[in-house]
Amino acid sequence: MAATLPAAGPAAAADPQRLTVDLSASEGPVMLGANGALYGLSDDGVPSDAALEPLKVTSVSQKPEGGAQHPNGDALTVSKSFFRNGGGEINVMMQDIYAKWPYEDLGIDDYLPKVDKIAKEVAADPNSERFVYIPFNEPDQIWYKLGVADQAQYEANRDRFFKDWKTVYQRIRAIDPDARIAGPNEAAYHTRLLKDFLAFAKRENVLPQVMTWHELGSGSLRDFQAHYDDYRKLEREAGIAPLKINIDEYANRRDLSVPGQLVQWVSMFERNKVYANMAYWDAAGNLSGHVVRSNIPNGGWWLFRWYAGMTGDTVKVTPAQPNTIDTLQGLASLDTGRRQAQVLLGGAAGDSDVVVRNVPRSVFGRTVTATVAEAAWSGYEGQHATPRVLARTKVKVADDGSVTVPLRGMRKMSAYRIVLTPGGTGTPSPAAVPWSASYEAEAAAVTDGKVYTQGTVENANGYAASGTKDVGSLNQATSKVDFTVTVPTDGTYDLAILYGNQSGGPATQKLSVDGDETATVTYPSTENWTYRAKKDVTVRLSAGTHVLTLAKGDAEVTLDRIDLTAREGAPSASYEATLADISGRPSYDYSSSAGVGTGALVLRSGDKAVFDVYAPRDGYFTVVPEATAAVKLALHGETVTAAPGRPLRLYLVAGNNRVAVTAPHSAVRSLEVSGSGSSSGALSYEGRAAVLKGGAELVQSVHASAGSYIGKLGNSPDSTAEFTVRAPSSGRYLLVVHYAHNDRRDNGHAYNTDIMSRTADITVGSAAPVKATFKNTWSSDDYWTLGVPVDLSKGSNKVTFGNATGWAPDIDRIELGRVIDRG
Repeated sequence: MAATLPAAGPAAAADPQRLTVDLSASEGPVMLGANGALYGLSDDGVPSDAALEPLKVTSVSQKPEGGAQHPNGDALTVSKSFFRNGGGEINVMMQDIYAKWPYEDLGIDDYLPKVDKIAKEVAADPNSERFVYIPFNEPDQIWYKLGVADQAQYEANRDRFFKDWKTVYQRIRAIDPDARIAGPNEAAYHTRLLKDFLAFAKRENVLPQVMTWHELGSGSLRDFQAHYDDYRKLEREAGIAPLKINIDEYANRRDLSVPGQLVQWVSMFERNKVYANMAYWDAAGNLSGHVVRSNIPNGGWWLFRWYAGMTGDTVKVTPAQPNTIDTLQGLASLDTGRRQAQVLLGGAAGDSDVVVRNVPRSVFGRTVTATVAEAAWSGYEGQHATPRVLARTKVKVADDGSVTVPLRGMRKMSAYRIVLTPGGTGTPSPAAVPWSASYEAEAAAVTDGKVYTQGTVENANGYAASGTKDVGSLNQATSKVDFTVTVPTDGTYDLAILYGNQSGGPATQKLSVDGDETATVTYPSTENWTYRAKKDVTVRLSAGTHVLTLAKGDAEVTLDRIDLTAREGAPSASYEATLADISGRPSYDYSSSAGVGTGALVLRSGDKAVFDVYAPRDGYFTVVPEATAAVKLALHGETVTAAPGRPLRLYLVAGNNRVAVTAPHSAVRSLEVSGSGSSSGALSYEGRAAVLKGGAELVQSVHASAGSYIGKLGNSPDSTAEFTVRAPSSGRYLLVVHYAHNDRRDNGHAYNTDIMSRTADITVGSAAPVKATFKNTWSSDDYWTLGVPVDLSKGSNKVTFGNATGWAPDIDRIELGRVIDRG
């Protein structure tokens, strides 16, 4: 059995690389330590609950409440959404109370009152035990210059830092006696400082409870293991019991959002059982580049979703080239209770054989089902549908207890997941993999444009680009890129365009096929010209070779790569029940590997399975539970009973939807979801239909759906927009708000884009208002959607938007869809 990718790519090596997994060599329980983020949350609701909860984030790092370093991301504020979605702990970056970067050095006497304020606020929080104080950030570079080569100068700087560390440590503990304190938090690993620091901190009784430092360069993929080993050696020599470690900033721009890069980082941190937070190079609130808008997964999100789904113990993985930058790496787990083994791998192109050794017969039997899926790179701001299953095959366990899973045509920027479950009887449904091919812009015919190099090992903080190159400066009237493509059959093809749009508003290009213009492609704004997003369109092509041209429209757009995929019916996805999140004590039945191949999850009273269901847009989709008996599905606060195999028409929001399944007794095999997001049966109201008061006004705009939007809404208790909506029946609806705004605050940090969110209070009839948070849309002319569950009565309902204390977003229009279309 081989999982083969049909996409174009580099020629495979003569001999496949080998990655070996030893299921008998436990490394300890899966910790999920490497999924954290610095400024991963910006506001309560950004990212959305549905995007945050599935990742089981163990730690994040945020600024103290009211800190001047950034306009949002306050630790106590975001803790509400973080903790309600199962988050672990929050590191409080105390020096982010200062506005400037590097922090203004006003002396310890200026800092101490700020320390007092932070400690008092955290200590008073009902979840105070879940916060960790980080008193100093990168003291080797900021304030103390601890990385200087001159030994005498180092010792003078060191002694000043140690004195201040002790003072601040004791100050925090005087206010919060149970405080957990982390440090020294260097920008890079320095054995000289850490040896001295451990000796001092032990002697003075000011040891941190968490050891922190940063791993930010490409070289960390090579050097971290040596750093970790050296640090543990220093602890032993100092007579200190092993401290918890949090690498509270890791990875570069070229790594973030890229599954094949991230799996290299995650594997080395999880192997060593350390916690780690991805760096904050750009905008807050997207989990370091892994949530599109507020609720939409990209390829990196799916890698972390897979990581969050690993249970049991991690086991030893031996790559062909350990501790080597940009090579095939992986991590694996074995859960004997669930009878599952999982392998996540990536980081190299070409072919690989994954050899799983010591497959226990008592757990898996004589055969296993091997399910292989791919999480591809879709850009920082590019949506990624449910990862495609590439292969689903039953394999006999060899006499030596091994199973070999061949992967062919791997893509360097992708990550792959292999799931092994007992084979049982029956045959898994073969994976449906449509024809697909990729074409790099830099390899196409470029007219009046320029090829740029991005995101290399040498320029690690350049943004990621497919093949490390893209085509920019397409700013002349004659600028265009001609892609020569060859397709196997006549038909409709999905065309995915990886692009950047720095124009400050929607931008266009003209799409032509063989010289005949077929469409105008409109690209939403991105953070900058190298912050990659993905635009999906469709084209009709006859079998054979064609030239697809993207030519300049009304603004400049950067092109990176196009992907062509054959459209084979309505989009659909299968969600395996045995890989869903569970609560209670369901059992796992692998007696048959029919269907999705991974057996069935047996739910009884008190058990629950939660599926993460992707929708490409807001609208109605067909959802079918494959089960042996009736189940209840819960979505957006509504519940419906479904007979086995019965199709349901459910309203899903764009991005991730958490669908919970319960049953008194039912063996659930999968949740089958299909459709493109129908608006049939939904209600729609343009902004001009609202009654505006208190200064809110209708503003003309060519970018709004009906030529106008509601602006100047809020900033006063009297400023409101009231829609009258007519519901055909009473019940739970999804209110989808089409909105835009571009609030920012420039803090002078060249590598941070300090975007801000707006809120609106939404009142339905006489119900209590609901506060919704609307993330910045990169420009005031790009409209995004936010779905808010509301309850409507049959007939006329008043839906009112307002914000007494600040500006609400501009509203283009609203839609309402009954969560469960009961016909």
